[in-house]
Amino acid sequence: MPEAQVHPTPSITRDRLFIAKRWVAPHGTSAIDVIDPAHETVLGRIPAGDETDAETAVQAARAAFEAWSGTPPVERATYLGRIAEGLRARSEELAQLIASEVGMPLKLAAAIQVGSPVAIFADYARLAREFEWERQVGHSRVLREAVGVVACITPWNYPLHQIAAKVGAALAAGCTVVLKPSEVAPLNAFVLAEVIEAAGLPAGVFNLVTGYGPVVGEALVRHPDVDMVSFTGSTAAGRRVGEVAAATVKRVALELGGKSASVILPDADLAAAVKGTLSACFLNSGQTCSAHTRMLVPEARYDEAARLAVQGAAAYTVGDPFQAGVKLGPLASPAQRDRVRAYIRRGIEEGATLLCGGPEAPAGLETGCYVQPTVFGRVDPASTVAQEEIFGPVLSIITYRDEDDAVRIANDTPYGLGGAVWAGSDERAFAVARRLRTGQVDINGGGFNARAPFGGYKQSGNGRELGTYGLDEFLEYKSLQCKPNRETA
Repeated sequence: MPEAQVHPTPSITRDRLFIAKRWVAPHGTSAIDVIDPAHETVLGRIPAGDETDAETAVQAARAAFEAWSGTPPVERATYLGRIAEGLRARSEELAQLIASEVGMPLKLAAAIQVGSPVAIFADYARLAREFEWERQVGHSRVLREAVGVVACITPWNYPLHQIAAKVGAALAAGCTVVLKPSEVAPLNAFVLAEVIEAAGLPAGVFNLVTGYGPVVGEALVRHPDVDMVSFTGSTAAGRRVGEVAAATVKRVALELGGKSASVILPDADLAAAVKGTLSACFLNSGQTCSAHTRMLVPEARYDEAARLAVQGAAAYTVGDPFQAGVKLGPLASPAQRDRVRAYIRRGIEEGATLLCGGPEAPAGLETGCYVQPTVFGRVDPASTVAQEEIFGPVLSIITYRDEDDAVRIANDTPYGLGGAVWAGSDERAFAVARRLRTGQVDINGGGFNARAPFGGYKQSGNGRELGTYGLDEFLEYKSLQCKPNRETA
């Protein structure tokens, strides 16, 4: 896609919710402004749904469940394939929209923010056809069946990707869905609803209700007719979801925060490792839950690593996501910008060495939600910037004594979502990676695999997304026992 300097039409107004295959007026009259973080102007407006809207959507999903769960998987796959094609047909529109909502540079938004969701829906169409829905185990027939009505509550950093990972899997499994996207970046979800409408999905199978988490989100989580909640967001919000959901003993899948370590072993290609770590840290302006925000280097190689990190960070041009050559767009909101800048100040106060960047606005970008790419050196592993998720373009360099010390530091946070190991051989990197308490580890720059399980240990959540593993989350087991001496069909 060419890097056209074009923005979607300003002030996109969405004043209807999508429930039971109809665009309906919300119960209340309140609205939420969607902010363009590059300019701090209003990009659009969406309904602030309420508990009544959530109730209506759940009722629609419940009414649709029996028929949808009983639809042959090959037919569900056909619908999912139509959704993938519908999104692909609107990919340019979606890339521009998400670049404006989130701030990711346009070229990256096209490849990641749109390309990934298209691929995920297509992959769940394939899985619905190929999955083993039944198998014989001794004298039992073991079935995989849909969990039921699912509330999908999604974040703003990779908005359509996270929607696809949840909604695609849930629909393939035979579940019906109520989607509550983040109010920070919700406009892409309306495009998806239009695509789903055009794909002919039966009424009530997919429903969209926008609004605030403490209102619509909590109403969905506590609803007795919601059988499962799939949530991605902060660890604090995830704890709240777990607490509210416990009252009705529903299934909960949580994909939460991270503080991932990139462990560079003494025999690694240091230049490649530093470059790869910066890329994983700064992607989407650091607004990635699995970002490699701690770079662990041997004490003897600290000076060289610090020099390479500063040189590498200088190549990350900050600016408008629609400008050619920009690698770091704005953060997604003024609140997020202020939060990240506060963390940078905290790092300085706690004694980390500020190697580049800082809490001030980048030169010439005083308006907009911009943060300088920042690298700290000599970071104390117990300090705030080494322990807490910052969610911005901030890298902490931490030194270690030996391999055991590196593993100890890497594991010594409340999180366990992502990470990396760099070594002179894959075999050595694998040996260290096996010791890390985290859900994914990139070996010597290994890339993201959308068919591998994504999820975390510890306070990074529970459950997995993507591929067969993501489909499993939305399925129950049922075993049918015959008399052992009888043949089972």
